[in-house]
Amino acid sequence: MNNSPDDFSPLGTTLPDSFRTPILLALLGHPVGHSLSPLMHSTALKHLHLEGRYEAWDVSDLSQAMVDLKRKGFRGASVTIPYKRDIMSFLDDIDEQARSIGAVNTLIRRGDGFVGANTDWEGLIRALRSVTSIRGRRFVVLGAGGTARAALYGILGEGGGAVVVNRTEKRGRELADDFGCPSYPLTEIDTLQGDVLINTTPVGMTPNTEVSPVPSAVLSRFSLVADVIYTPLRTRLLREAERAGCTVLSGVEMFVEQGAAQFRLWTGLEPPVDLMRQVVRNQLEKAEKEQR
Repeated sequence: MNNSPDDFSPLGTTLPDSFRTPILLALLGHPVGHSLSPLMHSTALKHLHLEGRYEAWDVSDLSQAMVDLKRKGFRGASVTIPYKRDIMSFLDDIDEQARSIGAVNTLIRRGDGFVGANTDWEGLIRALRSVTSIRGRRFVVLGAGGTARAALYGILGEGGGAVVVNRTEKRGRELADDFGCPSYPLTEIDTLQGDVLINTTPVGMTPNTEVSPVPSAVLSRFSLVADVIYTPLRTRLLREAERAGCTVLSGVEMFVEQGAAQFRLWTGLEPPVDLMRQVVRNQLEKAEKEQR
């Protein structure tokens, strides 16, 4: 399996050459009030002098949301919890990577419909590469949702080893079987050891910031602890991991890198990644100061 994000490319389709009409983009999920995707993508559009907007849609009816995207001429959309798998049944096509992962986080307009892609794996791999090597290392992945699937796809494709840990044992086992790796229930986390622990669950996300997906006593078993959550900037999991002497990686890097990959698919243009990272971090740091 060769999943290197350096080989990541669009779906073999080209977006319209003309940017004369506004670029309409959306986020589909529930809840979405905490999301910084609108800020990040709007900043990129503005920086490149592209007319358009990025809207957050708190979706209760996915079918209706897809109808609205098509009717209103949206060029693309991000997909987040809880729709990364459900969205697949509404698409005209799904690219090979997203199909292998079994989850979609990006919609790209093609004619009168949409095709699905997945940039979560690319965002995670780029983030991990910034702090560690992947090949030959053992990753314990918490969760069994769409982001966990993307993590396993990327890690295994880069030559890493992976173990799935999930609160619901059956769901974790099904995911692990899909990717050919072992699984354990969350109650057995204290029996496991590895190089990297990655939380792909929403446990600890704003507004429930004082919870952690694992007991603090297990964190010393890992040299690196990563959280895909980016709100807050430093989750309880990461704060406790720092106290346990671990290197930590916040979800900001993955969030920005997966968003940059989405922007390339939607526009065919190179986004201002450093600026996107800066505005996201500034907003998160501002929120932290206000809560003190």
